[in-house]
Formats: sequence, structure tokens, C-alpha cells
Amino acid sequence: MSKPVKQIHLAAHFPGVNNTTVWSDPAAGSHIDFSSFVHLARTAERAKFDFLFLAEGLRLREQGGEIYDLDVVGRPDTFTVLAALAAVTDRLGLAGTINSTFNEPYEVARQFASLDHLSAGRAAWNVVTSWDEFTGQNFRRGGFLAREDRYERAAQFLTAVKALLDSWQGDEIVADKESGTFLRDAEAGRFAHRVSQFDISGSFNVPRSPQGRPVIFQAGDSEQGREFAASAADAIFTRHGTLEAGKAFYADVKGRLAKYGRSPEELLILPGVTFVLGDTEAEAAEKADLVRHQQVSGQTAVTFAERLWNRDLSGYDPDGPLPEVEPLLDAAPIVRGRADAGSQDRLATVARWREVAERKKLSLREVVIEVTGRQSFVGTPARVARELEEFVQADASDGFILAPHLTPGGLDEFADTVVPLLQERGVFRTEYEGETLRDHLGLPALAPAAGTRTEAAS
Repeated sequence: MSKPVKQIHLAAHFPGVNNTTVWSDPAAGSHIDFSSFVHLARTAERAKFDFLFLAEGLRLREQGGEIYDLDVVGRPDTFTVLAALAAVTDRLGLAGTINSTFNEPYEVARQFASLDHLSAGRAAWNVVTSWDEFTGQNFRRGGFLAREDRYERAAQFLTAVKALLDSWQGDEIVADKESGTFLRDAEAGRFAHRVSQFDISGSFNVPRSPQGRPVIFQAGDSEQGREFAASAADAIFTRHGTLEAGKAFYADVKGRLAKYGRSPEELLILPGVTFVLGDTEAEAAEKADLVRHQQVSGQTAVTFAERLWNRDLSGYDPDGPLPEVEPLLDAAPIVRGRADAGSQDRLATVARWREVAERKKLSLREVVIEVTGRQSFVGTPARVARELEEFVQADASDGFILAPHLTPGGLDEFADTVVPLLQERGVFRTEYEGETLRDHLGLPALAPAAGTRTEAAS
């Protein structure tokens, strides 16, 4: 029996403030004006994408005594943007990263329940931990948590949020037509959750939303991250973009589901990838090379190298060879604001960089370009469509989170050229078939939302 053809899931990542966006391009626009968010979201929706994804930015990072320029520019609040986008889109899922290290379950549950109501069932939560001690100083918790404590808190945080959202069941709201009032079961919304990280109880004040709770995403390739995703997530983001690495990651994570009583279809694997299109293969390759050099300037390359070497490298030519000095292992981290900045095996990584530089005859900047790039699909629209399909049919992923290098128009060409080819190949929808994000992703429905009965209360 032949293997059934899988449908591809596609999502768009709003680039935000990071070094993957080419701000020097004349076509680049604002990453904070609402019109930019609207443009990318509406492009994704007309292309029938599953969802739009926003990362979270709460920190100001510091290196060598100076705040990163990109961080100063900032990023607007995730919930505010997604709620606004709910009003200008109809079917597109709305996914936001909200960390579990510094927030509190009641607040996050209330925010996502509200977003799910406002969007008629299109909300998704990317659950992450945070290593950032600068962010911690902005919250009552302060400081940061060790890795093992962060994941313990994340697991308990998610369980608490689910308990809050599930505290509304069935038809708790009953309309009394004679009095014109609404009666509510006294137990509706009641919760109590007492574990090592949380001791909360009370009454949750947002009725059950269309999806019951948001779709749960998780981003993390560590052992703890994989296990967390297998136990509790609906989808996992990954950086494993090459075919062989993707297949290995796919098999590993899907293989963990059975012990949690879950089937492989209950967790989607979605690598974050970039793309560059051209009318010919040569044009696409040339354009891709230009984009990577625009993303990694000489100054950016030195900044990346300084993080690894943990020392000032401003005197080195980014277009020259790698520094001949060894990294500083015992000195205080040159990067401030990152709790685990010293956890990297610097000697091994420097050795790998030097091996790459020697083998390929690369400069410092070229090595940084080589080792920091995400998996990219580069070529004509026909080639990219074919490779995307091959990737999914080979069980290296269930779809992709596309990160364009331009804001806000970077998705337009893909939507106009690649998507129609995927539709012609029969591996991507031509119309939305459901209303909610769970429908788009093919995930099983949860318990129905609480409704309002029209019959008189007894």
C-alpha cells in the first residue's frame, strides 16, 4: 500500500527586530507600524497559511558595555498586536510567544482566552522559558532560573493554564427569558492548583473560548524541550532544516509520543526556514548570497565572534582570518543579560569554526555567514515548491515557518508564485476548510465552548 500524500502546513513569522532582517534594503519598512503587521498577515491569509507567528521581545541585551542597537528599537506587545490583527483577518491563526518564567498562569490564561474569543478560535501560544536576567529584573521574580527549574516551572505553568481554561465546562451560562438575567453555576470557573511553583485558587472569569484553549506550540531542540513538546504541545518549532537532520529530529520527537498516550498526528513538527526566489537558479543563488552578506555586516560578524571568544575583537578585520587568540574561559561573560552565556563549549566551537575556515578558505565574516544561517530554500518557485514537498513527504517535517528577510513585503512573492504551485501539486489547500486554527492544523477538537442556552432557567 502506498503512503498517503501529506498536506503541507505553512506559517509566516513576522521578522521583528533581529539580524535576519535586511533593514538596508530600499523595500524594507517599519517593524512597529500596524500597517506592517496588517500587510504580512493579509498576505499570509490570502495564501491560505495556517497562522502568523510573533516572537516575544522583552529584553535589552548588552555587549561590551553597549546596548544592542536593534534591541533599542524594541518590539510592541504581542497580545496587543494579535488582538488588533484579529479584527483585520478572518481565518488566519494568531500565534504569540509568551514566556513562562516571569509571567503568571492566571494572567496568561485570561489573555489567551480573550484572544481566542476575539478571533473566533484562532489563538495559539508558543510556550517558552527565558534565560534572560535583564528581563527578570523587570518582574517581581527578579533574576533568572536555572535551566532545570525553568522547565519545571514551564510544565507546571502549562498545566495550571489548562486547569484555568478547563474550569469552564458545558453550559454554565443559562439565560432566564422572564427576568432577562443570566444565571451561572456557582462552580463554573472554580479552580485550585497547588504545586511547587504555584499555589493559586479562585474563580476564572473568562468563559470557555471557541477552541477551549489555544493551540500549544513549543520551541526547543534540547532533550528537555523535546520531552516537553511530546508530553504537552500541539506543535514544535525546530531549527533542523536539512533533510537528514530533519528526518532524525522528526523520528525522535514523534517516537516519544506513545508513552504519553498520544499518536504521531497529535504533534506537528515545523522548522523555521528562510527562502530566496529568482527567475533562474543562478539569479536566486546570487540573490541569496547578497541577502546573507546584507544580514551579516562586518560589524555583525565581529559581534558574533566576540560572543564566542568572550573578548574584545574590534581590532580584527572581519574580511580577514579568524582570530588566532584563544577564547577567554574564566573571564566574566562579555554578553550581559543572558543567564547561561557561559554554558557554551567555547574551545570546541572555535575549533569547529577554524576547521570550516581552513577547509573552505573563508574569512571571519564568511565563517559567521556559514555557521549562523538557517536552512534556506533557494531557487526558482518551481524548485522551491518541489523541495518543500519532498521535505514533508520524506517525514522531515509537517510544514514550515517561513521567515522572510524583508518587512513587511517579504512574503508577497512566495504567496504569488510558490503557493499556487503547491496547490497544483495537491499538497496545499486552495481554501480554508474550517474556522479555527485547530481545524487548519488538523488537530483533534477539544471539548466544545461554553454556550448560552436560550430556554428559561428552571
